[in-house]
Amino acid sequence: MHFVRSVVRWGVPVAALSVFALPSVAADKKPVAAPAAATAKAWEAEQPTVEKIDLDAYMRIREEGMQHGRVMQFASALVDGIGPRLTGSPNMAKANEWTKETLTKIGLENAHLEDWGEFGMGWQQINSWARMISPDPEPLWIQAAPWSPATKGPVSCDAVLVDIQETKDIEKYKGKLAGKIVLFGAPRAVPDLDKPLFRRYTDEELKEMESYPAPRAGGPAFNPAALAERARVRAEALKMMMDEGVVAIITPSRDGNLGGGSGIIFDDNGANLVRGAQTAANAVKIPNGVMTIENYGRLSRLLAANVPVELEVNIEAKFTGDHEHGFNTVAEIPGTDAKLKDQVVMVGGHLDSWVSATGATDNAAGSVVAMEAVRILKAIGYKPKRTIRIALWTGEEQGLCGSRGYVRTHFGGPDGPAPACGAGGGGPQSRTEQQPAIKTTKEWETLDGYFNVDNGTGKLRGVYTQENYAIGNVFAQWIAPLKDLGISTISYRNTGGTDHLSFDGVGLPGFQFIQDPMDYDTRTHHSNMDTYERLHQADLEQAAIIEAIFLYNTSEREAMLPRKEFPHPELNKQKDSPIPGLFPNAVEKK
Repeated sequence: MHFVRSVVRWGVPVAALSVFALPSVAADKKPVAAPAAATAKAWEAEQPTVEKIDLDAYMRIREEGMQHGRVMQFASALVDGIGPRLTGSPNMAKANEWTKETLTKIGLENAHLEDWGEFGMGWQQINSWARMISPDPEPLWIQAAPWSPATKGPVSCDAVLVDIQETKDIEKYKGKLAGKIVLFGAPRAVPDLDKPLFRRYTDEELKEMESYPAPRAGGPAFNPAALAERARVRAEALKMMMDEGVVAIITPSRDGNLGGGSGIIFDDNGANLVRGAQTAANAVKIPNGVMTIENYGRLSRLLAANVPVELEVNIEAKFTGDHEHGFNTVAEIPGTDAKLKDQVVMVGGHLDSWVSATGATDNAAGSVVAMEAVRILKAIGYKPKRTIRIALWTGEEQGLCGSRGYVRTHFGGPDGPAPACGAGGGGPQSRTEQQPAIKTTKEWETLDGYFNVDNGTGKLRGVYTQENYAIGNVFAQWIAPLKDLGISTISYRNTGGTDHLSFDGVGLPGFQFIQDPMDYDTRTHHSNMDTYERLHQADLEQAAIIEAIFLYNTSEREAMLPRKEFPHPELNKQKDSPIPGLFPNAVEKK
């Protein structure tokens, strides 16, 4: 899961909206126009008040998923048999091929790989280890940072602690780092584990999700300028270290939400020296790794006390090319209804992962749940009215690159050239004042809905509607017969961070399910603990059954799912400024 949060909605911060200020269209006021390509407007057809629920189909789906489930077999083949799946890596290519072949074996048609564009450098970790030689021999826990070059075998050097916060800090280290291993950054505090690392949502928490969130008070504001300045200072520091002849760089693992400091390595963009996909232009030329907070803390305290520290580090990695492309795995169950077969219902999750473990909960879980959902439908002999399509995305961790590329190719996107993978911002999941007009394709008219799982291994407890107020009643009726499985909550809130945003950003129905947190944020998300052992079979089976039922119901409905108002650039002109003349004694600023 990629931490891109959908905090802007049509130019207005989501937190600033409330259910008492929802936009409405008066009878004598023309609504915002849908895209020119949309002519049939099948999604605007009258929606039934009561959904047709086929309980016999529900029973057959549940029976197949519970008694003949294959989700854990899929999971083991993917995470144990293939391993970590960094986009552009040899393992990612293996996972693409394996998913294509497996979807074909379970009966889907037109299984293929779709190239969404150039990603950047291909890379694979072979082996990484470190130890302290003096003043006390000790093995140290490290992982190679993704896209780190290799050391020339094991290297033994003195260590030095470097803490650079501003450009002026760089000068004091010049001439002092040649032939050294640099500990880059101040030590991190180990958080107290005063809450459980593992939990499920309580009834009270689920009930709270049903209300629209009030504006959050306080908290740090997002500051792009500060982030850009930090990146600039770090780039200057890295150039200085390269010029100095630094042998290797070690950074401390980032903090987990609660689990950081528990011997866990979070080996992702929060710890890397360069954010996003790496290219030959921005690559770090010095071998670099990520170390547990505890090991890093001991080394930094020794160095702060002027105790010489000698380390031995071995980072073995290989590059597979500077211009690797990214591919999504796509397959279908063709529709059979003469009028509806050209309409498409989609399900998916992201197939890529980080590298310090095997990417089990992020997001092999969502991928194998989607695979199991379509397997169930094939196993019960279902002939869908609409075409059901599964897509397993890559490049999600670098900015939803695979789903953004797919949506842009098939459905449309902001006018102008597509941003490079990892460039950040500006993708179809963002609706900001700078957002250009969205141009749609003919296929845009045919996408009925997209369903996504990407919050770990937890049981599905509900679904976010992404502020689609017309669809809440539909989903509520679908899940009513499933409450014994633990799903009950319809939340009208937005949720961000993953591939449904690529669909939502161009006005298509894209949905992410609510999942029990488990130990996702505390232990497994992007960490060396994200292994098969963290998966919960009963929860993944439940999730696959529910996804299969959502696909079934969407395919069977006479009407397409209702859509929200099309994202139009005119809506981005809204400001959070005061209404002129609202306060009679207000003085206009010059």
